Amino acid sequence: MLLSIKTKLKLNKAQKILMSKHAGIARFTYNWGLATWASLYKDGLKPDKYILKKFFNNHVKPEFIWIKEEGICQKITQYAFDNLGEAFKRFFKGLGKYPNFKKKGKNDSFTIDNSGKPIPVGGKSIKLPTMGWVKTYEGLPHTTCKSITISRIADSWFIAFSYEQECQPTIKQHDVVGVDLGVKELATLSTGVVFPNPKHYKQNLAKLQRLSKIHLRKAPCSKNKYKAKIKLARHHAKIANLRHDSLHKITTYLCKNHAKIVVEDLNISGMMSNHKLAGAIADCGFHEFKRQLEYKALLFGCEIIIADRWYPSSKTCSHCGFKKEKLSLAQRTYHCENCGFDMDRDLNAAINLSRLASS
Repeated sequence: MLLSIKTKLKLNKAQKILMSKHAGIARFTYNWGLATWASLYKDGLKPDKYILKKFFNNHVKPEFIWIKEEGICQKITQYAFDNLGEAFKRFFKGLGKYPNFKKKGKNDSFTIDNSGKPIPVGGKSIKLPTMGWVKTYEGLPHTTCKSITISRIADSWFIAFSYEQECQPTIKQHDVVGVDLGVKELATLSTGVVFPNPKHYKQNLAKLQRLSKIHLRKAPCSKNKYKAKIKLARHHAKIANLRHDSLHKITTYLCKNHAKIVVEDLNISGMMSNHKLAGAIADCGFHEFKRQLEYKALLFGCEIIIADRWYPSSKTCSHCGFKKEKLSLAQRTYHCENCGFDMDRDLNAAINLSRLASS
């Protein structure tokens, strides 16, 4: 199976400047392609990424000497047009909005390859095509990859690539587990294990507001404005990393120790429409939770069962099967009027979900 890895690079000042140049060329190429695409379409033509790429390489690229500067990988323009073509493809399918122009300092990234040859990786250093050796903070798996994407978050650069990995099935402690996701408790398992919601965004909200206010009050286009922007971006990245770390620990535990995992098919976009709970729901990262479960299930050899969205796991009594008509969010304990059974509502829902594996 294919796995991907993303890790931080340990760069010196010259290497950071070189990365910024690559990101600038990728951004320029993407914006040129987007402007040209819109112009040709306005004239009644039907452009595509192949036409734009050919014209750019033959007529535009030779005019800009700085694109062919020493140490610059020429493959970044090719991937910029590929990204533009993919953006329009998603737009025409109704999966995304019309592509926007890229802005300097926002989502800076670029992709490189080794002209079709595999790129060897491994250890705490990697040799990038035309750019030379760079160091990483953590050891990389000893393997090869076809292409590498380098991106910037705040003032740090990250490397990402995919590689082939053999599945690693583990010995399971439990045959089936039901997982009830929620805001109060991030995940409640039918085995009785509860993972509390760390609420990283809420815990760091005061500092975010303070840094945002400091950034807003700095003089426009000043060095102090840029410094405040970096501090704010670093704190946003820290919150995102904390959230991902929590989700990785839960999903790894589930996939390593359970043969079958039953989870709900949550309507996340519908839940986000509730403005009173939208912030708390976004902080949970339910979509990322499901994404991690899917690929780790293949890696560790377990099965994921998605319960129907309308399955009444919370309203059904796990003792006698009685179904309630209504159950408010404020009711944290499930009380069955039919048999008098009492249980925590999340644990009750998790037990009901676990029984779907055998139904």
